Amino acid sequence: MKEATHILATDLDGTLVGDRKGLDELLEFYKNQQYEVSLVYITGRHYQSALSLIEEESLPVPDVLITDVGTEIHLGASLEKDRDWEKMMLEHWQPEAIDELAGSFEGINKQHLPVTNRCSYYAEDIGNVEAFEQRLVSAEIPHKLIYSGGVDLDILPAGSGKGAALEYILEKFNARDAKLLVAGDSGNDKEMLTLGFPSVIVGNAQSELLESPESPMIFRASKACAGGIQEAWTHFYPE
Repeated sequence: MKEATHILATDLDGTLVGDRKGLDELLEFYKNQQYEVSLVYITGRHYQSALSLIEEESLPVPDVLITDVGTEIHLGASLEKDRDWEKMMLEHWQPEAIDELAGSFEGINKQHLPVTNRCSYYAEDIGNVEAFEQRLVSAEIPHKLIYSGGVDLDILPAGSGKGAALEYILEKFNARDAKLLVAGDSGNDKEMLTLGFPSVIVGNAQSELLESPESPMIFRASKACAGGIQEAWTHFYPE
């Protein structure tokens, strides 16, 4: 992917994946271009779950796979883990202390995932979420809080997140001058959609994104999922 000229950085569920016809049309569209589009998948799924989805949906293997809401990065055809990013993520990470604090709140229930690089919960009361974050701050536990869909609460290492991981990749591969499109549909995509790069909120996006401020760099697609990505690509890059 080094010095790529064109890049699609996209969420998976509800964005690239969700409309088979639109996905097939998008992949065919890219295949027919004279340039090659490097693919960066940025998902809330953990690594093994992302691999399963890639296989189930017959998705192209990406140049970069960013999983767990931006806390883990895998590179190249073999999807080898980026150890430099991992080291940064783990430097001040305290998952046990975070889980202990979460356990003191009724209504914040742990999602049991096979990973330790994020702490994920179900929480439907925004008041609980805000009180939990205040406790994390008071305990001086470094973290980033992402709340999306009115139920999914992720506590991540400080310095992580989908936007931070994408910035890291662009810097690592000297790809800041590439023609880039960022695509998403939910609250945990907001960080990467508001970096200032050409971006698309797909037509089926959750209300938390639809209510976000207007920006000339954020295209609001009328089509859902991959169809919306293609719609935005031709808007930003008509030739």
